[in-house]
Amino acid sequence: MAIDLITRAEWRARAPRGTYDRIDGTRGVKVHYTGGRVDPATVDDHDLCIAAVRGVQRGHMDGNGWLDIGYTAAVCAHRKVFVGRGPHILPAANGAGFNSGHYAVLGLVGNSGLTVPPDDMLHGLRDAIEWLRREGGAGTEIKGHRDGYATDCPGPKLYAWVQAGAPRPGGQPEKAPPFPGRLLKYPPATSGADVYSWQAQMRDRGWDLIPDGSYGPRSREICMAFQRDSTAHGWPLDHDGVVGPATWRATFERPVS
Repeated sequence: MAIDLITRAEWRARAPRGTYDRIDGTRGVKVHYTGGRVDPATVDDHDLCIAAVRGVQRGHMDGNGWLDIGYTAAVCAHRKVFVGRGPHILPAANGAGFNSGHYAVLGLVGNSGLTVPPDDMLHGLRDAIEWLRREGGAGTEIKGHRDGYATDCPGPKLYAWVQAGAPRPGGQPEKAPPFPGRLLKYPPATSGADVYSWQAQMRDRGWDLIPDGSYGPRSREICMAFQRDSTAHGWPLDHDGVVGPATWRATFERPVS
């Protein structure tokens, strides 16, 4: 599915008390947890997730004296990504001296109550990471809050996931399905079931693409971004926005990173 963003207006965020420091990008993303109790009922009641995020903001502003919630984004058990400070804004949650290097993304699990991140939360964290790479200039690093800062955050379960490379639950197929035998490209728009299959796989990898079976300008734009990202991870692809045999294989077989 495409990233499911919950805007600040939708979660009824308080306005910041001052002006944000802006950044061009980061080396990557650091993953956090709440460090307290998270009600297990949040898994079944999304309104409780909204209340939890509002509670985090309240603690950061009224308790810590920060100008706003300290996280770039927060993710709940329903694969929803709450916009915190957002892309290109310096976070506060990584600790003094550590904020400019990484965006800060919170998973709504804690050290009691809900301690094991559900699969949809892990997908949501990946969605947030990919979003920050596309929209915020985040680099490829994925680390835990404890990497470089003395803390237990993000807890044993989330940190083990981070150390494993932050994979999407279920991983990727071992082999790509057979190449459809024609190039998927625009213009003109290629259409058909093979286009839908490619778009659906890209969506499931976290790219903001809605499968409709028509390879139009948005598909070409996403394809070029994927090709550039794949090249940075050792998959030498042309950055031409055309789904040929090599790009097709990388779409299905390249590990999520």
